[in-house]
Amino acid sequence: MINHEVRTYKSSENLPREEQLAYKIAQVAADPVEVDADVTDMVINRVIDNAAVAAASVFRSAPKHAREQSLAHKLEPGSTVFGVSNDTHISPEWAAWANGVAVRELDFHDTFLAKEYSHPGDNIPAILAVAQHKGIGGKDLVNGIATGYEIQVDLVKGICLHEHKIDHVAHLGPSAAAGIGALLHLPTDVIYQAVGQALHVTTATRQSRKGEISSWKAHAPAFAGKMAVEAVDRAMRGEGAPSPIYEGEDGFIAWILSGPEARYTVPLPGAGEAKRAILDTYTKEHSAEYQAQALIDLARRMGREIDDLSQIEKITIHTSHHTHNVIGTGANDPQKMDPKASRETLDHSIMYIFAVAMEDQGWHHEKSYAPERAGRPETVELWHKIETREDPEWTRRYHSTDPDELAFGGRVEILFKDGSTKVDEIAVADAHPNGARPFVRENYVQKFRTLAEGIVSEAEQNRFIELAENLPNLSADEIRQLNFVVDGAEEITSKGIF
Repeated sequence: MINHEVRTYKSSENLPREEQLAYKIAQVAADPVEVDADVTDMVINRVIDNAAVAAASVFRSAPKHAREQSLAHKLEPGSTVFGVSNDTHISPEWAAWANGVAVRELDFHDTFLAKEYSHPGDNIPAILAVAQHKGIGGKDLVNGIATGYEIQVDLVKGICLHEHKIDHVAHLGPSAAAGIGALLHLPTDVIYQAVGQALHVTTATRQSRKGEISSWKAHAPAFAGKMAVEAVDRAMRGEGAPSPIYEGEDGFIAWILSGPEARYTVPLPGAGEAKRAILDTYTKEHSAEYQAQALIDLARRMGREIDDLSQIEKITIHTSHHTHNVIGTGANDPQKMDPKASRETLDHSIMYIFAVAMEDQGWHHEKSYAPERAGRPETVELWHKIETREDPEWTRRYHSTDPDELAFGGRVEILFKDGSTKVDEIAVADAHPNGARPFVRENYVQKFRTLAEGIVSEAEQNRFIELAENLPNLSADEIRQLNFVVDGAEEITSKGIF
């Protein structure tokens, strides 16, 4: 890997295109290096993972409305949309939109956390949609997805967005554009313009993940994917982007991030170096924000050892700055303690999540968020006894570059009414690569079958899994079939402009 220093330049300094971060990203995307076998295997896992969470969400409001919007934009040869017949072809940017919302709705797919947060699987819907429309085979699709993951992970390692209240999808637009560029074997100069455009139009604030969190949380990354498809289309036609997009005097770093004096270091593969960043990412066993994953496992463990939860006086979760401030009491969001809060808000309340996981000894993507579950009196009582505190050591481990030290969990202290205490801790989730039960292909397939049960027929599940597991060898026609079909998914019950 090559570490690239990125800073602001005055217009009079005339930073050459070849020295700009967007161009260096484009060079990585255009590099025809072969994809390693273990990377290919993980790409397959994440294609299955995305389909799993999309299946579970296919009839929820946000994915349904996004799908209805997409159905107004049919195009040949086009792309497929989750749930819809493979004979129905949608313009690729709208297929990316619909599938992106379905994948993101339950907050249940993969994650990567470093200086910034991300869900790299958000790259897949846009890249797959373009592959289907353009008649691209499995080998090139794998390369496109591996590239999207590489760029997003590298940006997340180097550039923090959330400290400036910018949403993490600002890294997704460029990574998806780069992945599409790799998929189509576009020239470096074209990918460069697409990356710049995609960043420019996908920079938004973090209010989508603050306070009363709405369904836009699922739409935001899908919008970034849709914009990436459109950016590549414009760049292929010869249209340009603001330049230099990152380093310009009125650009991203100078006015949106840390200012003209700031320095960022972004690692990128050198020429001929394999794109392996997907192996640094991890998926979720539980449908909740990633910092909750390990703590759900710890809550189950501690809950099993307590005979009477009503005897708890107080629970303190000592954890990282991020967990405390985003999903903990450090966020100062009263909505996180409200039994009538939205699913999206409860998904970002570790106090609620820890209480329910202790009581239920598990976590379910629907039942655990049901209004009647959130309103249960004993749950509310326990929930309101929980607080988080930032612990500098857990913050340090959260940002560690040593995989053996990296941690997304915390230490939990339980004080009982009789004055006794119980203390336990966990570093990473059980399903994490360093956890007690790391996810392997069998787990991804089982996750798909569990979430698709009662929604996708067994025959359709089998057809999809068979295709996905043979991904690098699929023909263009088979890539167009890489979808699952559900009865009733084409029914339109809402009305907007389209």
